Amino acid sequence: MSHKLIFVVFGATGNQGGSVVDTFLQDPELANKYHIRAVTRDINKPEAKALQSKGAEVVQGDSDDAASLPRVLQGAHSVFITTVSVFDEQLMEREFRQGKAMADAAVAAGVKQIVFSSLPPAAIISHNKYNVAVFDSKYKVQQYIRTLPVNSTFFVPGSFMQNFKHALHPKPVGDGTFVISAPYDLTTELPLMSAVDSGKWVATLVEHPDKYKDAEVRAAAGMYTVDEIIKTISRVTGKVVKFNKISIDAFKSSLPPGVAGPLADQYQYISEFGYFGPQTRSLIEASIRLARGHLTTFEEYVAKDPFQLE
Repeated sequence: MSHKLIFVVFGATGNQGGSVVDTFLQDPELANKYHIRAVTRDINKPEAKALQSKGAEVVQGDSDDAASLPRVLQGAHSVFITTVSVFDEQLMEREFRQGKAMADAAVAAGVKQIVFSSLPPAAIISHNKYNVAVFDSKYKVQQYIRTLPVNSTFFVPGSFMQNFKHALHPKPVGDGTFVISAPYDLTTELPLMSAVDSGKWVATLVEHPDKYKDAEVRAAAGMYTVDEIIKTISRVTGKVVKFNKISIDAFKSSLPPGVAGPLADQYQYISEFGYFGPQTRSLIEASIRLARGHLTTFEEYVAKDPFQLE
């Protein structure tokens, strides 16, 4: 380990952090160069044990416990920071507090590079028309990190394909067919990426810190219209899947009160302004060239378990 650079990964048992850890451990060149220190709140949970079995150093750390951070960052060369969004009235304050704590501790530890998982500034792009707290909270952390005396780079992921296993999962109608209901048009475009591909971009950013200093890399495997998404799910699963455009009010009524407003604004923002703004397509076309290795297509994602329609 002594000859390797220590790369600290926060949120290591989550989708993004787990992808970053796996990418660095599975790539022979990266594994030979970096020692991966995976940070998690609970080192005894199965996901943490799995990372340890793969070769990562798993340590306990909590962004809500500032005292735990200097220890996990000791001797680190670079760090990947991500915050977890909880949709409640404290979302903005909590994410900024957590992101700031990790970034401040990294600077105090002498880290040479911070890679922060951010999101686009919806308030700026929409001219304050929409309140997408989950986007703007991360962008606020990004802007704070820019003020720090450290090389920083920003990984800005598109919409995760994993959403189609959860919030956008096709629901059975009862006659053998399925439906996805959302306040989108069939022509609405989404920049999709698999969360498990996150590390393929982060690896490039960590390997070339000076080249991507201050850069915002808007990441996605491709642009897909809602119509293309529906047809792909139908073709790959062999099931009849239809799309049902619903009103914003109907969408809100289907969600818990604390989630309804922010998610409704998020959907409207994407429909009207584009996920990354008016340059969304060109931005992701540029980002595809930066990824280290093959990016999962939506068709490939749907074909993999556990994406099942029953």
